[in-house]
Amino acid sequence: MARPLLLDEVVRQLRAMIHDGALEPGSKIPERQLCGQLGISRTPLREAYRVLANEGLVELKAHHSSRVTRLDSGEVDHIFEVMEGLEALAGELACERLDDAGLEEIRAQHQRMMASYRKRNKTLFFKLNQDIHERIIQASANPVLIRTYEGLSGRMRRARHMALNTEAQWRAAAAEHEAIMKALAARQGQELARLLRSHLRGKRDKVKKLLAARRD
Repeated sequence: MARPLLLDEVVRQLRAMIHDGALEPGSKIPERQLCGQLGISRTPLREAYRVLANEGLVELKAHHSSRVTRLDSGEVDHIFEVMEGLEALAGELACERLDDAGLEEIRAQHQRMMASYRKRNKTLFFKLNQDIHERIIQASANPVLIRTYEGLSGRMRRARHMALNTEAQWRAAAAEHEAIMKALAARQGQELARLLRSHLRGKRDKVKKLLAARRD
């Protein structure tokens, strides 16, 4: 058995690799490479597979290398439908409940994100993009909404990462976030809800097209 702290760290790192797209949906997990990269034996790595399999992120197959679970088009639809509703409601509540200090923190993250866009730093852009969405969720000050969102956010994160696949998609995401920030700053709850729904719906359509192309 792996030591608990070691196992937790291996799980955390593998989960991050899957969420961030370093290990792509449907790909074999390079066991030998990861053992070297993480400085561990195969035992804790395989135990981590079982934890991630319970989360739906890894497929365990007898006598074959484990794989990252593929994103299913139907599941993408279902997850995005729920997330659209959660983010739209969070946007409305945030406009009512977010204090000026919290707004300035989100504005600062937005400015950093746009600077990363101008510098063509896609990794930092995506990280800040995700942080802004999560800060809006937290600003709802609704613990039930927050817990529900957190339960789905890992699976959504993989799909969102795929939706920034081209230069045009990246440019569109940056423009949409400018509009989102403007509505939040103006405390226009219904407009922010509409923008967040549209933002996620666009990402869903891009992910589904990409999944369809990979099947062809």
